[in-house]
Order: sequence, then C-alpha cells, then structure tokens
Amino acid sequence: MAEAVATKTAWKLHEITAHSSNVSSLVLGKTSGRLLATGGDDCRVNIWSVNKPNCIMSLTGHTSPIESLQVNTNEKLIVAGSQSGSIRVWDLEAAKILRSLLGHKANICSLDFHPYGSIVASGSLDTNIKLWDVRKKSCVFRYKGHTEAVRCLRFSPDGKWLASAADDHTVKLWDLVAGKLVFEFTEHTGPVNVVEFHPNEYLLASGSSDRTVRFWDLEKFQVVSCIEEEATPVRCVLFNPDGCCLYSGFQDSLRVYGWEPERCFDVVLVNWGKVADLSVRNNQLIGVSFAQSTVSSFVVDLSRVTKSDSIPHGLIRDDEPLVPPTPMGSSLRRIYDRPSTSCSKPQRVKHNSESERRSPSSEDDRDEKESKAEIQNPEDYNEIFQPKNAICRTPPRNSEPFPAPPEDEPIAAKEAVKPSQAPDVQMLLPKQELPDPVQRPPTASSTPLTRAEPLVIPAARNEPIGLKASDFLPAVKNQSQTELVDEEAISQIRKGHETMCVVLTSRHKNLDTVQAVWSSSDVKNSVDSAVAINDLSVVVDLLNIVNQKPSLWKLDLCTIVLPQIEKLLQSKYESYVQTGCTSLKLILQRFLPLITDILAAPPSVGVDITREERICCGRARGGELVGRSHQWSGMCNRRKCTPEWVLRGLRGNATSSHAPASLHPRT
Repeated sequence: MAEAVATKTAWKLHEITAHSSNVSSLVLGKTSGRLLATGGDDCRVNIWSVNKPNCIMSLTGHTSPIESLQVNTNEKLIVAGSQSGSIRVWDLEAAKILRSLLGHKANICSLDFHPYGSIVASGSLDTNIKLWDVRKKSCVFRYKGHTEAVRCLRFSPDGKWLASAADDHTVKLWDLVAGKLVFEFTEHTGPVNVVEFHPNEYLLASGSSDRTVRFWDLEKFQVVSCIEEEATPVRCVLFNPDGCCLYSGFQDSLRVYGWEPERCFDVVLVNWGKVADLSVRNNQLIGVSFAQSTVSSFVVDLSRVTKSDSIPHGLIRDDEPLVPPTPMGSSLRRIYDRPSTSCSKPQRVKHNSESERRSPSSEDDRDEKESKAEIQNPEDYNEIFQPKNAICRTPPRNSEPFPAPPEDEPIAAKEAVKPSQAPDVQMLLPKQELPDPVQRPPTASSTPLTRAEPLVIPAARNEPIGLKASDFLPAVKNQSQTELVDEEAISQIRKGHETMCVVLTSRHKNLDTVQAVWSSSDVKNSVDSAVAINDLSVVVDLLNIVNQKPSLWKLDLCTIVLPQIEKLLQSKYESYVQTGCTSLKLILQRFLPLITDILAAPPSVGVDITREERICCGRARGGELVGRSHQWSGMCNRRKCTPEWVLRGLRGNATSSHAPASLHPRT
C-alpha cells in the first residue's frame, strides 16, 4: 500500500507559449476554473484548458492587438476588445462569430458580461462606458463621468449595479435600471486598476496603483477599511466564494485579507511574477500570469491557507492570541436579492451617435465573415464544447482538484526507505550521532511533516529549533560518494533564502516607520505606531530600547504597553518573555510607591474628581501589574513580590481600611 506524502501548498501547474508574439491580455473562466483565454499582439484570441499544452481554438477577425477579454458565466460566450475600439463576441460551442460591436473611439480597456442577461459592458480609453445588447447588436446605453481610461468594470451579483474603476483615481457605482450614477468614491490617490463585488453582501473592494486595497459599504457609501500593506500596485483581487476573505495577487505571493477590522490573514509565496487573473474552484486558487509570449498557471491549496475562520497573521506576526474576527454575513449589511429570471435591460435607451443607431450594415457583415474560429485541436474541442452528454462537459462543472506535487523529501525519510544502506552512509557533520541501524519507515500522513518543538524556545541556542542540518544537504546518491559537492549544498541552503529576505525586509520597514515617528514626535507616539503594526517582534525591539532608559516610562505609556506585555509573557519565545518581565519590573519599581500612596491617602471633603479618576485607573492598572508580577515570579521560580498589604491595595480591595472614597459627596 502506497504511503501518503507531504504535498506543496503552492506549485506551478503548466507553462505554454500562447502566441507567436507578445501576450497582451488573458482571462480565466470563473465557473470551472479550467478555461483560459489569451489575447495577443498577433490579433488572435486563443482558447486553452489550463492543464493542457495544446490550443483548443483560435479566434480571428480583429485587426489590432487584443486589449481586454471576458468569458460569460456559463463559459459559452467570449468577448474581446482591441486597440482600435472594436468588440467581437464569439459563441464557443458553435465555434463562430456572434457579433461585432463598433462605437468606441479608442482602446477597449475593460469588459464584463451581465450575470443574467445578454448584456456586455465595455470601458474604453475614450472614458466612455457602454452597454451592448448582444442579441440586437446595438449600444443600449452610454455612461459618462470618468475623465480618464476606464480600467475595470464589474456587474453586481444581482445584476442591478455596475462598478467602474478608472485612471482618474475614482470608483463609480451606476444604477442600471435608473441609468444614472449612484455614488462616486474618491479616496484613492492613484489610478484604480480593479474592482470586485462581495458575492453576498453590499460590499465592494477596489485595488489601486496607490498600493492600497479599499473596502466600500454600498449601503452607507463610505469606506469600511483600507489595507496599505501592498508594496506594488494592486492589479488583481478576488473574494472567496463564501465571502470570508479577499485574495490579492501580489508580486510572487498571494495575500489573504479581512476587512472588519482590516488585517492580513496569510501570505503564501507563489513564484508567479505579476499575476493577471485569479479563480477559485475545488478549494484551490488558480492564478495565471504572462511574460512576453509565455503564459504560466499556478495552483494554491486553500485548505492549507489561513482564512477568517483561523487566527490571522501577517508577514512576521508572532503567534499571539487575538480577539476572534467579527463574523461576516447578513448581520452586518444587506445581501443581494438574486432574481430567478434574467435582469431587465436599463429602462432608458439613449442613442448618442449615428454609429450607435445604425442597423447592421454590409461593412459589419463583412467583418463578421472575416472573423473565424479555427479549431486547432478537434478532439479537445469536441470534448469541451460539444459533449454528447451535457453532464460530462469539460472543463467540468464538478471537476476534480489538481493533484498537488509532493514536497522535497527530507533526507531522513529517504534513508528510512533503504535501511540496509543506512549503516554505510554517514554524513560528516559536527555533533551528529550515528544513524540507528534499525530504522522504522516514516508514518504515512497527508500533511507536511512536522517536528515537535519545545513549549518555550530558548533565547540563546546554537542551532535553529526544529531543524536539522542534514535536511539542507543533498542525499548521498551511492555508497562510494562520501563528499558533498559545493554547488549542491549551496543550492539546498538557498532554498529558503528568498522567504527570509521577505521577512527581514518587512521587519526592517516596520522599524523604520517606528523610528521616523520617534524622531518627529515622542516615545508615546512611537509606541502607538509599533502597537498599530500588530507585530510583536517590533514591540520587543522598541521595548528593549525603552528599557535602557527607565526615565522614559510614564503612566500614559504604561496604559499602551501593558496589554502588549501580557502577550509577550504568553509567547513561546524566551527572549519575548524576558523583555516583558524587564518592562514589568521597571514599571513596578517606578510607579508602585505612587499607586500605594494614592490608595492609602485619607479621604478628602467633598468629591475630588481627579482623585477618583486616578483611583479607578490605579485599580485597573494595579490589578494588571500584580497579575503580571505573579506570573513573572512563577516563571523565574522565585518570588520577589511586595508585602501583602501593598498587593491588597493594588487590587483595590473594598474591604481594606484604606478603601478609596465614594463618589457620593459628603455633607
């Protein structure tokens, strides 16, 4: 019986040479996640299956490079816009041109199909947005309002709204029934490249060249949150089908975001370069990217990605306990009402030019005759678009997930498979024990192999926790080969180099931010900024500096730092615990006399409001300090606590003879 092996979280699925010239646009079918359409400078639209090397169909007719592509919901129609402003719609099942739509005066930058009707929306470099009825071959409405190129269009899930993003830094929301602008969002400071509706709620996400992702409430028409972690312009976003999180395609990585509050749940390193489109199917995310004439497809296993139902973390977040995220759903905002029938077209039909009013002419007919659908692979075409049984359509509606390749085997596992060779193969490594002559095969598992780590990771150690040097060295191929080749050893060691560089770069950026705040303001604001980053490693670095000068500790600073000290004391890293204990010790040394004096002071006549506020603050903070001091003393296996009467005073014991004055005035 074959043993289960550890598999990769993200991997490269396929790479193809899609066109004879540069690829200019591509799109994934969102229903199946298997259909891929590419447009090139050769004026062709090629149809592919993402995991197959051969082109299924090639669509011709355009006379200028393809600028934008879109596939409808059932993946039967595809629309392509070119640099000349012409739009063509093909029927993939019939393998023929369906419509040629003329009217734009410049490049077609964006396209989208209405979810329920035969309506296509197009956005152009001429700043216009047009709605086309594919059945009637005419423009039924035109929206004006943008002042620069319209880069992205999306219909709402209920088909009643159209969202547009443009280079003029705005996102506009249009009412299709009333035929007018509903609202304009202007908070972006750079060109907006992409917009995406939440699948269920009245929520819209937008990504911009200003390196932010913004979430908009479509009931109150205001910003819900803004994520500014992106290091490059945002060009590709996609909500999870259940709406729990947002995926953002990043340079060589995938980021998973939540919005209430804004946070980064996970970062997955994917070597896909500049990803152009995303699709989710079978709990797998498929991403496609292109460079020159090459198109590459990648897969991310979402079952191993942290989403909103788990503890969120960022690039270098410590595993600290956090408050569970606010549940997303109908309790927060309205849900779309999806009609059972196709949505009606806009009530107002306005023809703006003679070219839009004209009926199909001989010139249009000639264009359609010149447009062809060349079937490159009849076998794949018949299997995909003309199945004998509709249930067997491929790309299938209920397709199987792509099999994940195995992770690189650890050397220990390889040696275990060959126990007879184990005694003869000895790696010359420092402080390495001889292998056990009786080796047991590794336990079968469908998850990555993990090693048991200690509950507390020591601050001073000579080797990484949970790692073995032998894992980073290539396996000996035969018994006679006892020396390692330098190139092989270096290649193995550098495998995790890029990941570590990303982590250290992010941490350095965060520390630069804190340092800039400290230089321009004071220590309190710098601590505020460090806490806002939500990264314990930055907080630890800052506290180590503050602890060098005890005079920096103020009461308002303690209010900010105490919750962070609590997290440090619960960390698995000994260095974090030590820093938290040192900070707590300095706070006690500096403010314990003040707190006890305030609590022991005799009551005054009347009501001293400021005193009562200090007493309330002293009770709260004193209780936290005592709790932390007990925890600290327990960890150090010795008790250095204050006298019992001081502890009672810090707890704010109401039964003590030194209980604080009542808030009721004395007569």
